[in-house]
Amino acid sequence: MNPYNVKIETFEGPLDLLLHLINQAEVDIYDIPVAPITDQYMTYVQAMQELHLDIASEYLVMAATLLAIKSKTLLPKQEELFDEEILMEEEDPRDELMNRLIEYRKYKEAATDLKEKEEKRSLVHTRPPEDLEPLISEADKSEVAIQGVSLYDMLSAYQKLMKRKSLKAPRMTTVKNQEYSIEDRMNEVIEFINHLPSHSCKFEDLFPVPEKGHVVVTFLAILELMKTKTIRCEQEGNFSDITIFKQEGGPLE
Repeated sequence: MNPYNVKIETFEGPLDLLLHLINQAEVDIYDIPVAPITDQYMTYVQAMQELHLDIASEYLVMAATLLAIKSKTLLPKQEELFDEEILMEEEDPRDELMNRLIEYRKYKEAATDLKEKEEKRSLVHTRPPEDLEPLISEADKSEVAIQGVSLYDMLSAYQKLMKRKSLKAPRMTTVKNQEYSIEDRMNEVIEFINHLPSHSCKFEDLFPVPEKGHVVVTFLAILELMKTKTIRCEQEGNFSDITIFKQEGGPLE
C-alpha cells in the first residue's frame, strides 16, 4: 500500500483523523477539549479542499457534528430539578463522540496487533536460509526509505508553510491570471534538487514564490514525486523540518 496516495482514503475515515489529532495533542480521550480539536479538524479539512483532494461526505458530517458539540459546550450549563429536589446536570454532549472514538481505537489497536502477528508469521520459512537480495526490487527498497513521513506530516508542513508565508488574501490586490502546471513544476523541483551538491533540500526551499497558486501546485508536485518514488522525504522527529532527497534510479532520472 502506497502511504503517499493523494486520495483521502489514506486517513481511513474521520474517526482516524480525530484520533490522530487527539494523540498529537496528547490529551485524554475521556476529556476531549472540543474547541481546539474542532479547530484543528477544520484546518485539515480546509487544507484538503484547497488541494482538491477527494473528501468523502463522512468527513463533512463529522465536521458538522464537531461544530454542534462545540456550540453546546460554549453555552452556559443548565441544571434541571427532578423529584426529591435532586439536581441533575445535563448529559455531556461529548459522550457519544468519546464512545465512538474509544470503540474505534479498540478495533484499530486490534487490527494493528493482527497485522504484527501476520508480519511475524510471514517470517516463518521451511526452507534453509539463503540470500534473498536478488529478489528484492529497487521499488521495494525505495519504499522502505520513505515510510518515515506520512500524509499527515506533509499536510502539517503545508499548513505551517501557509501560516509562515502569510498567504491570506489582502484587502486590496491585483489579480493576475497565471496558470501553473503540476508536470512542469515536478520537472522544476527535480532540476532544482539535481543542481544542489547534496541532491537534497529542505521542504521550505521549494517554495520561493509567496503566491498561493504556486504553493498549492508545488505541494501537489511534491506528493506526486513521492508517489512515483522520484524523491523521498525524511523527518528526524515529530514537528521537525522535512528534508527531501533525490531518489536514485527514479523515473525522472
